Amino acid sequence: MKHRLPCTVNLSILFTELPLLERPGAARAAGFDAVEYWWPYATAVPTDAEADAFVRTVRDAGVRLTGLNFFAGDMPAGDRGLVSWPARAAEFRDNIDATMAIGEQLGCRSFNALYGNRIDGITPAEQDDLAVENLALAARAAERVGGTVLLEPVSGAPAYPLRTAADALAVIDRVAAESGTGNLRLLADLYHLAVNGDDVSGVIAAHADRIGHVQIADAPGRGAPGTGRLDLDGPLLDLQAVGYAGWVGLEYKPEGPSADSFGWLPRERRGGGRPS
Repeated sequence: MKHRLPCTVNLSILFTELPLLERPGAARAAGFDAVEYWWPYATAVPTDAEADAFVRTVRDAGVRLTGLNFFAGDMPAGDRGLVSWPARAAEFRDNIDATMAIGEQLGCRSFNALYGNRIDGITPAEQDDLAVENLALAARAAERVGGTVLLEPVSGAPAYPLRTAADALAVIDRVAAESGTGNLRLLADLYHLAVNGDDVSGVIAAHADRIGHVQIADAPGRGAPGTGRLDLDGPLLDLQAVGYAGWVGLEYKPEGPSADSFGWLPRERRGGGRPS
């Protein structure tokens, strides 16, 4: 790849052949100095011991935590977030504090809030109203630690209503208009956008200043760059050209051991540095 944007490794999809607390060290051994995670626990609020162990292992590995998801429910079972889920609103709100506590300790400033699936028996309008309230609460909490809340279009989840960049940006605009918060940004996962048929180049040209984070995988299959048909370098070069200076999250499914899946990225380019 020709772009020079710094890469961060998502340790909830890569290095999963290892126990959770061994993954930061493995990423460091593979040459990376930055990692990100989906919510690393099965519950919205970890025990103090669980949270302390997570913080300690990231610090001990010598890597920076660049991104953390809010609790999204049971992802393997198909859940895709609690933000718009009325029955679990209290759970999400409890998770905000837990997420910010970890982020503050590790210097993480990007927090991804998966919107949540549509739910039978509840109107979309009711879910969307709740989402605006919850995203505003999350944004205010993130603001206290100098952070940003990210909103992500997702593919492969038919009940998830945010499929395009425009879908996510419309929600962000509504939250800003109704709550006055200004620290929500688009998470542009180039794989999800492309699979959903979005115009990735158009999104970058029109909304680069609203993109808070970028993630990549190839398609089909959500594999490593170069294993499919997506042009990933072109959009990343476009982002670089228009001034995006954030991280690129590697969020792909390796075909074998994770450490062997980075051949497309020379080792000397895996140390990300600290983008502005």
